[in-house]
Amino acid sequence: MTVSAEPISAAPAASTETVTTTRPRSGQSLRNPVPPKLRAALLTAVPLAALVLLWYLLTTNQVVFWLRFDKVPTPGAVFESFRAQLGTGSYYSNILASTRRILVGFGLATVAGVLIGMAIGRSALVSALVRPVVEVFRPIPAIALVPLAILLFPTGEQGIVFITFFAAFFPVTVSTIHAMHALPKVWEEAARTLGARRGTILFQIALPGALPGIFSGLSVAMGVAWICVISAEMISGQFGIGYFTWQSYGLLDYPSVVVGMLSIGVLGWATAFLVELVGRRVNRWLPRAVR
Repeated sequence: MTVSAEPISAAPAASTETVTTTRPRSGQSLRNPVPPKLRAALLTAVPLAALVLLWYLLTTNQVVFWLRFDKVPTPGAVFESFRAQLGTGSYYSNILASTRRILVGFGLATVAGVLIGMAIGRSALVSALVRPVVEVFRPIPAIALVPLAILLFPTGEQGIVFITFFAAFFPVTVSTIHAMHALPKVWEEAARTLGARRGTILFQIALPGALPGIFSGLSVAMGVAWICVISAEMISGQFGIGYFTWQSYGLLDYPSVVVGMLSIGVLGWATAFLVELVGRRVNRWLPRAVR
């Protein structure tokens, strides 16, 4: 007996229509469609624009309410002075002079501060011998050394670099000491158990582990270095953005004084950003909080 099989009907074909969904880009949510970089730029620009607007309103209306804003130059006058300075070579020379002093003094302070801070933080003998000297000189304001620097160094340029070095040295040194003391002891014990030598522990475990704390000190040192180099240029410098600002005050050119102040602020902001950028690159192994 033969069994005839009826043809089985094919299952209904799946729909070929595809539904396209638009996914937000990395770091961009549906609730916040603004790209993160644009949002950060807006958050930076808004308070600065508000500050300029407040400055414009107070100086244009010559508000006198304890503070005498009728004596302060308007944003328009400052802008005209800035545009005039951009056409002179002396303005760029002054900026380059101050930047060179900062880079040399801060660089020397970074190398010396990290090395001495590591030695103090790792050795009880070095700490007993050197730490008292550091603590004695640390409270002395760097600007108070200007008369001594004039007597010690043959040129004013070397004296200003020394003052910059002196100002930045102590924040770097102290932050390195504390960073060394904050390292977990288990790291060193585990490395010694695995047969690591002293040099390996120092430069491959202790130093990388202390870098976050060291860069915190470097950020503070950069700000202190700018304060002291500008003060030193005002007192004993013959060029530099601090000298330019003080000279403008002596000539009663108040818009140029504000130009010098704003230039100092922008230079300090740029150098601090560079330190922070290098710190993020060096410490990229650190876990980041999810935003």
